[in-house]
Amino acid sequence: MDLDAYVAEHDAEWRRLEQLSGRRKLAAAEIDELVTLYQRTATHLSVVRSRTPDPALVARLSRLVLASRSAISPGPRLRLADVGRFFTVGFPLAAYRAWPWWCAVATSFTALSFFLMFYTAGHPEVAATLIGDEAARRLAETEFAAYYSEYSPQTFAFSLWTHNAWLSVQCLASGVLIVPVLWLLWNNALNVGLSGGVMIQYGEAEQFFTLITPHGLLELTGVFVAAGVGLRIAGAWIRPPRHLTRTRSVAAAGREGLLVAIGLVFLFAVSGVIEAFVTPSPLPAAIRVGIGALAWLGFLGYVMVFGSAAAHAARARAAAAEAAQREALLAGADRALGLSTLELPTMHSGPPAARPSLPPDPGPGPRGPVPAGSAAGSVSKS
Repeated sequence: MDLDAYVAEHDAEWRRLEQLSGRRKLAAAEIDELVTLYQRTATHLSVVRSRTPDPALVARLSRLVLASRSAISPGPRLRLADVGRFFTVGFPLAAYRAWPWWCAVATSFTALSFFLMFYTAGHPEVAATLIGDEAARRLAETEFAAYYSEYSPQTFAFSLWTHNAWLSVQCLASGVLIVPVLWLLWNNALNVGLSGGVMIQYGEAEQFFTLITPHGLLELTGVFVAAGVGLRIAGAWIRPPRHLTRTRSVAAAGREGLLVAIGLVFLFAVSGVIEAFVTPSPLPAAIRVGIGALAWLGFLGYVMVFGSAAAHAARARAAAAEAAQREALLAGADRALGLSTLELPTMHSGPPAARPSLPPDPGPGPRGPVPAGSAAGSVSKS
């Protein structure tokens, strides 16, 4: 096949299809033309692939076919109601269902961090071994406080946002393997515990807690939620519910994990703004800590209120669906029983001649002499 001649013959049709695919609104005749040209171009693509598979032409026709297919049957569009439902139902419900997991993670992480913190403060040789005496002194005197004002607030907030979002994605993605999540949590707990221990050792405990608390409450809660949801996916694999297979259980937990991952992007954006603008600000420590505490309590209240309401509504819908299914089964059983009763043969049906007849009852016989044999039998029985 002469490829140049083939392109010259059908190029006008391809250009027309490209033009129609790029329009947002089409008339009825143009829609019919679009469908016809789409079918022809798909055939052209098949011919080119089978006879002269030129890479550039195949790529052009493939893009054209995909674009026209999208124009003919567009996918569902994102609506404002879907966004509102995500923030009022999707994300809070997914986070609420996993609250035992991330509360357990938060408790374990906090306990481990404080243990490492006070152990490091009481044993100076730990910090000397891990980071060195000179590095520990610089951390306590200048570096810890300077970390929050080293860059411009906008750059620092964006850096924190991307870092924390990536950390949460790692926790969610590797949750089914369990060990990577525990390793990430251990590294963060060691970092917090070691830094806090050095600051306490050098008498800078107040500075440490007033700098880390405003953003740390919300930021660490986001990490706890991500790790808890990731471990919940592992729990769905290890011990799935009775009404679900292992694969379906992991798929359901994974879908909720995706909702949590999207929601945590917004949470880490808020915590990044607090860490970049509030933590290093000259505001009094009480106000800075109060802002962080309000953001943290607001998130917990949001998850508990909206999540519990969504969970209650989901249980009510499940109960209603189960009741409707039970009623449908009972109604089907009643109909089947009625049909079976109608199909059974009726006793003594049919014409009288077909009924089995019994010998007629002779009734009391005529009075007369009783046969001797009968009389003897009667006497002997009496």
